[in-house]
Amino acid sequence: GDLRSVLITSVLNLERLEVDLFRCGWRPGQRDGHLFGGQIVGQALVAAARAVSRDEQVHSLHCYFVRTGDPKVPVLYEVERTRTGKSFSVRSVKAIQHGKPIFTCQASFQLSQGSPVQHQFTMPTVPPPEELLTQEELIQKFLQNPNVAEGYRKRLTKIQAQDVPIDIKPVNPPDIFSSEPQEPKQLFWVRARGYIGETDMKVHCCVAAYISDYAFLGTALLPHRQYRIKFMVSLDHSMWFHAPFRADHWMLYECESPWAGGCRGLVQGRLWRRDGVLAVTCAQEGVIRVEQTPNQSKL
Repeated sequence: GDLRSVLITSVLNLERLEVDLFRCGWRPGQRDGHLFGGQIVGQALVAAARAVSRDEQVHSLHCYFVRTGDPKVPVLYEVERTRTGKSFSVRSVKAIQHGKPIFTCQASFQLSQGSPVQHQFTMPTVPPPEELLTQEELIQKFLQNPNVAEGYRKRLTKIQAQDVPIDIKPVNPPDIFSSEPQEPKQLFWVRARGYIGETDMKVHCCVAAYISDYAFLGTALLPHRQYRIKFMVSLDHSMWFHAPFRADHWMLYECESPWAGGCRGLVQGRLWRRDGVLAVTCAQEGVIRVEQTPNQSKL
């Protein structure tokens, strides 16, 4: 009786035009007039995954955003079978609009291999998702405050109106009425909306690629909340997949920014399964330009 996740039925659903050439005409993945980066990463991984055997699983991908995506036209994905080895295979993907690459990606796949060399960090101790409010519920709570300034109320209403195909529950939501600097760390429970189910693990990895770009770069802004964002966009995005997981089950997304400077910010992330297994590691650098004037009070 579960509804199929829109991430599977629409967002990450590519049409095969030719061998190793795909197209996605799905439109609503834009944010502020641009294509959402997570959508491009997820779709590129779908294209790469269609050029390997079912037994091979993605273990890493490295991407560069080279031009701004146009939300008004479809994206073409061109796959190059760079190498097919006995254990590892590499696929290169180019996302094209208006005859020019907007994004490049290399994904590496591996046949399953056992090894006694194993270790991982320890998952942070946090409240379970059942005890936390969703991002929508938090926004609704803020909007009920009569002291919220009209401009900020409009921004919250705009965020609330976005049709986001993932559920997000912040563990420690920032105080929106404060511009005090915060530690550049965030924790969210995240999952795809709808049902994906038991399927090829590559499908869940493509969905995780989409999810991983949400609120990620914003972690680098937490110590600088006194500034207004003028421009913020991803430059590159890398992921490493460690263990099987279900992207339609709650996972803890641990984000931190070790450095910012030179109009750039670096963020790192870890996606944890509820049972404490580290499933995915992510890293991203982006351009961050801010207004040098302090924010006006939100009250």
